[in-house]
Amino acid sequence: MYDRHASAIYRYAARRAGDFAADDVTSETFLVAWEQLDSYDLSRDDARPWLFGIATNLLRQHHRAEANVLKAAAKSAAREAMADDSDRIAAEVDAKVATGRIAQALRSMADIDRETLLLYAWADLTYEGIALAMSVPVGTVRSRLNRARQTLRTQFNLEKLSETENHHGRPAAAPRNA
Repeated sequence: MYDRHASAIYRYAARRAGDFAADDVTSETFLVAWEQLDSYDLSRDDARPWLFGIATNLLRQHHRAEANVLKAAAKSAAREAMADDSDRIAAEVDAKVATGRIAQALRSMADIDRETLLLYAWADLTYEGIALAMSVPVGTVRSRLNRARQTLRTQFNLEKLSETENHHGRPAAAPRNA
């Protein structure tokens, strides 16, 4: 019986559930047929309808199990997407609040300090490049950036420079006599 009908059962299962499940359904079909052989009506000329009935029932079970797995995966993905969305929304709100606070801090600075800071931060110019762009000495650029940083520290309630930092927010060099 297996030799005569296995390829037809396999093709049917493969069309319904894909090649990955067809092997299992085919082998299970003949296992169930073997276990229920005493209930088979021997007056029937062809066993194919009986075998296809068994295969169909197995495919239904396979599809139900697959649907349950997919449903669970969809619920899990929805929860993860919800968490991802809430994290994204919270990040966007935080960014908008921070942007507003930064804009307010920039408005509170002297125009010349703000321009110097923006050339440094947004145009990514060096102190020398800013000095050239603004036609001022490098020392003036340093002074303006220092005032801009102090304004930002005050606006954002950041702590004052520690003894290990210089006025550029970088670690201070060790004293020469250390």
